[in-house]
Amino acid sequence: MTTTTGRPAEPAPETAAVPAPDVTATEIAAGAPGAPGLMRPVRRGVQLLLGLVGFGVATAMMLHSGQGAMPWAVLDQGIVDRTGLAYGWVVLGVGLLVMLAWIPLRQKPGIGTIANIIVISLVIDPSLWVLERLLPEPALPTGIALALGGTVLLGVSTAAYVGARLGPGPRDGLMTGIVQRTGWPVWLVKTVIEVTVVVVGVLLGGTFGWATVVFAFGVGPVVQVAARWLAPRGLVG
Repeated sequence: MTTTTGRPAEPAPETAAVPAPDVTATEIAAGAPGAPGLMRPVRRGVQLLLGLVGFGVATAMMLHSGQGAMPWAVLDQGIVDRTGLAYGWVVLGVGLLVMLAWIPLRQKPGIGTIANIIVISLVIDPSLWVLERLLPEPALPTGIALALGGTVLLGVSTAAYVGARLGPGPRDGLMTGIVQRTGWPVWLVKTVIEVTVVVVGVLLGGTFGWATVVFAFGVGPVVQVAARWLAPRGLVG
């Protein structure tokens, strides 16, 4: 090919293709820009809210089942029995004490931490009201279904609102802090915490049933499995 002046045309300079940056598995886990597992802000907010609502409903299911309280509830009951304080004040005090343990674990509260305290407390009582009217005195099969369903729902809900990465609740912040510092799996840390809380609660006079034991050993694995879909950036980071 020649130009109008008769001289051969110079070849056009080649534009070097700039390869797209690869996103490594480590960057995906850290939530790097462009990582396919990164949540959109809307999903994070919705997942946080639904997780907290589910947590409140699951708590009510466990309490109404009559098959045994959750580990933290056993601890709260034991402290109430020993001190004579109102249940609500004990729950608040335990939550504040647990948050003190965040300091050496370098955990920081977020919007989710505040939402945890508000939303769950607002959901539990209406949920109990509905359950008491739909199932005034649950028979044994119904109670078993409520206890097992509550355990599964609470585990999924925990993975949902913690996985939104907007700040865990006081007790789950303890779990994520230990996981982050030790590298131990979520199910192991969650199970150890729940079992420890049950033992202390029983020694203080709290009551528990078979559902308490199932919850203590079963909720950790549920959180671990649910986190695969609900926590694409992981539960800690």
